[in-house]
Amino acid sequence: MFIQTEATPNPATLKFLPGKEVLLEGTADFRDADSAAASSPLAGKLFSINGVTGVFFGYDFITVTKNDSLEWQHLKPAILGAIMEHFMSGVPVMSGTGQADADRAEQDGEFYDKADEEIVVTIKELLDTRVRPAVAQDGGDITFRGYENGTVFLNMKGSCAGCPSSTATLKHGIQNLLKHFVPEVQQVEQIA
Repeated sequence: MFIQTEATPNPATLKFLPGKEVLLEGTADFRDADSAAASSPLAGKLFSINGVTGVFFGYDFITVTKNDSLEWQHLKPAILGAIMEHFMSGVPVMSGTGQADADRAEQDGEFYDKADEEIVVTIKELLDTRVRPAVAQDGGDITFRGYENGTVFLNMKGSCAGCPSSTATLKHGIQNLLKHFVPEVQQVEQIA
């Protein structure tokens, strides 16, 4: 098994491409060892490596975030080993209904006025077709969280969370795109 790695715009995050599907649908973002161990055997293994502070799964990639005190040259061999061992074992990436529960909780957390539903549908379509594919190439994801009084609230995950260039991406790239296609949009804000 050959696992490729790619740098991301976030120097604390590295993208791992195992050459296999990681998640068939959606994404999974883990910010601590407890939530990881309960939902994903692979995420649990990755968090057991000293220095790992975040794990994100996309369709065909895994991004791992480290703390600033360690260098990638020291962490990368252990991470590659854990990923390879996991895929060779045949154990699923997510345990039980962990992914379905995460997707449902995220959608349940959306907020917007029903009168703005047409605007929200357009915003989501633009995010899904124009923004998320580009962000996935950098090892992250951006999801819709809400719309209120002309402000779109988005959640940045994976390499996008905490990335030095995330504010520029959000304010200049995404905000300008949404304002262009949806005149009602006045600004875009990040929300957890």
